[in-house]
Amino acid sequence: MSAPTSTSLAADRRPGRARYRALRRVAPGLILVLLALIGPYLAAHPIDQPVTAPFAPAGDGAPLGGDQLGRDVLSRLLHGGTALIGSALLVAAVVTLLATLLGCFAVLHPALGRAVERTADVLILLPPVLGIMLIALAWPGGGRWAVVGAAIALGTPYAVRIVAGAAAPLANAGYVEAATARGETLRYIAVRELLPNLRATVLALFGLRFVEAVYIISMAGFLQIGPQPPAADWALMIRENAPGILLNPWAVVAPGLAIAALAISVNLASASLAPRSARKAVTTS
Repeated sequence: MSAPTSTSLAADRRPGRARYRALRRVAPGLILVLLALIGPYLAAHPIDQPVTAPFAPAGDGAPLGGDQLGRDVLSRLLHGGTALIGSALLVAAVVTLLATLLGCFAVLHPALGRAVERTADVLILLPPVLGIMLIALAWPGGGRWAVVGAAIALGTPYAVRIVAGAAAPLANAGYVEAATARGETLRYIAVRELLPNLRATVLALFGLRFVEAVYIISMAGFLQIGPQPPAADWALMIRENAPGILLNPWAVVAPGLAIAALAISVNLASASLAPRSARKAVTTS
């Protein structure tokens, strides 16, 4: 029996290295999301309890100092990620689901495809800030739900175009034509024939929609559309504490770094889980 060659050993190590690299990219996102979800249980002070002087520097009672009302910045930071991540996950899940269903049906039904394409073209032209403001004005008491609704409405058209573009080559495949010849319904063909071959695209799309939702919800919070004081929201913390950035920079820098770290880590995680071809299709569509 011949000894294994160096080429075969390298081939054996390659899958293990790929899994290690994927795990290394996924781990920061998972840790940050987990920390944000359990953050309220780790906070030392209530979010509305003053513990220091306004904009006090970092000290023993407040590791990141105080905000404009003397509340503990670290405690508010630990509370501020739960609602943001929950809202972003909801937006990403709904947008990905709607886009997957509409995109698959659009390539199988030409009339529906044209209608979806024209509607998407019109809605894509609407700037995100304007769309959020319009929905917030039409739903003045909606708060965070109004922002979530705006993010879903603004994100779905672009995502539909991506899924439809990825599903279009598959609609002419032999197994789809065979299912059509057998008299299968559009729902069966979309769910059983197209969708299993779009897993990589859907996974990459979900990650990118999550990152976009984080930015949209954060932008709305900075504009005070959605969560209102005294809510602990990372974007709202930046807006509230901006006047005192020279007195206590951590009151502004810490929530800004949290938003950036969340978006970057989740983006890297989704990029490592999806094949390169799917990532290229999603980012260039």
